[in-house]
Amino acid sequence: MAHGEVELSVGVGGGGGGDAGGPVEPPVPISLGRLILAGMVAGGVQYGWALQLSLLTPYVQTLGLSHALTSFMWLCGPIAGLVVQPCVGLYSDKCTSKWGRRRPFIMTGCVLISIAVLFVGFSADIGAALGDSKEDCSVYHGHRWHAAIVYVLGFWMLDFSNNTVQGPARALMADLSGKHGPSAANSIFCSWMALGNILGYSSGSINNWHKWFPFLRTRACCEACANLKGAFLVAVLFLCLCLLITLIFAKEVPYKQIAPLPTRENCEAEAEPSGPFAVFQGLKNLPSGMFSVLVVTGLTWLSWFPFILYDTDWMGREIYHGDPQGTQAQDSAYQEGVRAGAFGLLLNSIVLGFSSFLIEPLCKKLGPRVVWVSSNFVVCIAMAATTIISWWATITVSKDIKVVCMAIFSFLGLPLAVLYSVPFAVTAQLAASKGGGQGLCTGVLNIAIVIPQVIIALGAGPWDQLIGKGNIPAFGAASGFALISGIVGMFLLPNISRRSFQAVSTGGH
Repeated sequence: MAHGEVELSVGVGGGGGGDAGGPVEPPVPISLGRLILAGMVAGGVQYGWALQLSLLTPYVQTLGLSHALTSFMWLCGPIAGLVVQPCVGLYSDKCTSKWGRRRPFIMTGCVLISIAVLFVGFSADIGAALGDSKEDCSVYHGHRWHAAIVYVLGFWMLDFSNNTVQGPARALMADLSGKHGPSAANSIFCSWMALGNILGYSSGSINNWHKWFPFLRTRACCEACANLKGAFLVAVLFLCLCLLITLIFAKEVPYKQIAPLPTRENCEAEAEPSGPFAVFQGLKNLPSGMFSVLVVTGLTWLSWFPFILYDTDWMGREIYHGDPQGTQAQDSAYQEGVRAGAFGLLLNSIVLGFSSFLIEPLCKKLGPRVVWVSSNFVVCIAMAATTIISWWATITVSKDIKVVCMAIFSFLGLPLAVLYSVPFAVTAQLAASKGGGQGLCTGVLNIAIVIPQVIIALGAGPWDQLIGKGNIPAFGAASGFALISGIVGMFLLPNISRRSFQAVSTGGH
């Protein structure tokens, strides 16, 4: 299967979400405009996720957590993804709510995201109320353990909530894609993610929230904290708007209305376990070629997570020579670097947004395997370049270094568009060849994403501290993983034919 052509003769549109081997929902006619609006919730979720990636690693260090410990904080993401997404994907495949299979999970997750964001944003104030130092935050730079605990709880809740939404949201797009096909649906989803990134990173790079909303600044919450609160409050409002539009335009057919009449076989199927262990039972029903996709996906994300988790911290430490727990001048330099990193991520997201429209044509012309493997080699070169740039920054202070950093951020937008789109499109097509199971397959694919995050979260901080080179060792390892993933992908990824890819992506048979 790894070397043969995968000929898919079953369109995913509408049917991608059924459970494998069970009743599959008939295609629901939907216009392209309506499909675009149905995926808007992805933009709302990604807005908050962008803020989380760009601001929270630097912010938690102002509460007293060391740089090495911040990597352990990110363990909640993979744990949530490992447990929540596959279970939610499985349950949403069989949900019989009158509101549809996916929308109840999407709405629940968005409500929980809003609550979690408030905990994170107001953690310093809550910590002060629980007994942290009463000194003004402008002069006190010590540990604030109550605030840190509240922050970590909110952070974990935010990751669990994000995972509750992401799987069903992707499966919803595949369910509704119809004649437009899963590739077009993934491109739309990726475009909304890019827009959410642009808005989120723009908010993260703004240093005026505390001026526009002066009531956000308190004795426990200085300028950086007030800016964080302002950006997250706007994120909640935007998420609510996106959720409302998705709920309105994503019309689903209730699962119970399309189920066949009870038979002995159906009763036996319904008697099967439906808890978390059912996810692992479902692994044996994965489409042929899915295992290879999982292996390459895991290696690809190993090359991305160091940069995703530490990009703004890298700018603050290595490029701007700052320290969040140092002198006032060092702290100011660090915060300036974090804002510069957020601006770099904004440029990255703009390139990501435009690139997302190129992925489908590239896959039709070159094939998904070539596009995916090529993007991994691009990441290998980019991650290796960060080491050279960091060394350059230690011997000279030049604006050229910062310009080159912005170019690296922008350049990575193209392979990031591949990362956000191609693995999911390939998974959707493999699920179509099996006859359904989009929710389960998407959830299982997420396992291949979260395991690398566990490895990076456990290893990056201690590894960097052991070598004493800041974020550079983790970035060097990322370059190596990108090279390995590119080589392995050349041999393992299923060779989906361009003709087959185009037939499915246009809804043909």
